Amino acid sequence: MIKVSVMYPNGPKTKFDSEYYKNSHLPMIAEALGEDLKAMEFNIGIGGRTPGALAPYIAIAHLTFESVASFQSSFGPHAEKFAADVPNYTNVEGELQISEIVS
Repeated sequence: MIKVSVMYPNGPKTKFDSEYYKNSHLPMIAEALGEDLKAMEFNIGIGGRTPGALAPYIAIAHLTFESVASFQSSFGPHAEKFAADVPNYTNVEGELQISEIVS
């Protein structure tokens, strides 16, 4: 199994509409990916390493797939549609990481 994490960097000028992301963007992704998407989790950053510090990421989405191939084949055809929706919820570019789930 693999996890695809999309992490949105935080900063003083970062804007992120978590309601839009949760209620519109993520459901659009789930519908498009269908059965290839095994699980999805959405986290909102609330703090950093020290008290009062900003969270390094304002939001993180985790998507679980059986394999890199299943992620690529299901996500690829919709990548442009997903990217076109980004300005509707944030003014920052998300960082994407693919990880192997080891436990």
